[in-house]
Amino acid sequence: MRLQLTIILPLLLCSSFSVLAQSGPQTTGATLVIPAFGEVTRANDEAVATFAIEEQDKDKAAAASRVNQKMKAGTEILRREDPKGKLQTRGYYTYAVYADEPVTRQPKAPRQAIGWRVGQYVDLTTTNLAALPTVTAAAQRVLTLNGIHFRLSRAAQRELDRERIEAAYRNLQDRIGFTLQAMGRSPADASIETVDYEGSGQYAPQPAAAPAMRSMAMQADAAVAEPSFEPGETTLSMRVVGRVKLK
Repeated sequence: MRLQLTIILPLLLCSSFSVLAQSGPQTTGATLVIPAFGEVTRANDEAVATFAIEEQDKDKAAAASRVNQKMKAGTEILRREDPKGKLQTRGYYTYAVYADEPVTRQPKAPRQAIGWRVGQYVDLTTTNLAALPTVTAAAQRVLTLNGIHFRLSRAAQRELDRERIEAAYRNLQDRIGFTLQAMGRSPADASIETVDYEGSGQYAPQPAAAPAMRSMAMQADAAVAEPSFEPGETTLSMRVVGRVKLK
């Protein structure tokens, strides 16, 4: 009899462990926190081109007059070449120019200005990217192209934002389905309690302000070959977290 009990007890224990291994942990009433991610890309459809003019002269009024005249001529060219483009002038500056000081141990005398530097910027915002090289070359007869960056227009951003939300939610649904399948549960056993849309788009950083230009002399009305531009693309992403309750 003692031998029979010794044999049966291990068999009962093995049978119990087998049932537990097959059933796995109980998930009734569990809450799942599932992250997801959505990303969409679209070609940039808007450009911001910054033009500038700078003049230097011993006579401050003469330098300012040349800047004013050339900026007026430059903005007229931009309006003519791109009638639907938006213009904004900014950054008018005037400051004195001083001669380099020799190294000496003698007390420094008050510095004397040897001239004046005057300048101004104008931004062109346009969605007419096909004509941008022609517009830029025409403006460069008078002004200097200080910088250019491409981005999405407001209409494109709005459309892409809709697509980004849809992509993030589709990914969340897919990941919930994968998780339930791995747990051996049916989608009918789960309900979404919370959908948390966290930080929305990651836009291309705005370009840093360009340093003051030291030499911008250019012969007015000189022909300029058209530059080449590649607008590139913008990618927007979104992270979403879902809380799922199991029955």
